[in-house]
Amino acid sequence: MSLPLQSQRQHPDQLIIGLVSVSDRASRGQYQDEGIPALRRWLDSALTVGPLYEERLIPDERPLITGTLIDLVQAGCDLILTTGGTGPARRDVTPEATLDAGTREMPGFGEQMRQISLKFVPTAILSRQVAVIREIQDHAALIINLPGQPKAIQETLEGLRDPESGRVLVPGIFAAVPYCIDLIGGPYAQTRDEVVQAFRPKAARRESR
Repeated sequence: MSLPLQSQRQHPDQLIIGLVSVSDRASRGQYQDEGIPALRRWLDSALTVGPLYEERLIPDERPLITGTLIDLVQAGCDLILTTGGTGPARRDVTPEATLDAGTREMPGFGEQMRQISLKFVPTAILSRQVAVIREIQDHAALIINLPGQPKAIQETLEGLRDPESGRVLVPGIFAAVPYCIDLIGGPYAQTRDEVVQAFRPKAARRESR
């Protein structure tokens, strides 16, 4: 891994985002990974400053997942999003590996994702996504587990809107991500309101540079 990623920023508000797809079969080339492309498409549409990406496709191995997350934080990622491996099957170990990498748990993200998914399928209660912050000297990153399916990724990040009025019915988790990154010392990320409206308290808002 090339270091440091921070020196590659082209804008002070540019996020460095790690994308990690966890799948035994996709990592062996048995099928095409859809999680990372879906995440890139959504993030490119949502953020006003296009992020830098570090991508990893790895099998469902707990030590490997934990090590990958630790390495991405060490390299300078501000936000890391994982897909896959969050169900109840024995090989689904992404939540445990994520907790191993974290220094603080952020349970609200997982709670909200399940609330959104329950609007569509009762089996959302089987999902075990977690979120953590990993803190190292002079840097911290937010790590969030996401679903594996592109449609579910969009729904949990973006939230649910009334199809006629466009009014937000259930906020997506990404509405809280920029302010969380502010609080842990990261760049001031801004979103396109038509995709997802980032929320910040009035005192924490500023104009884009």
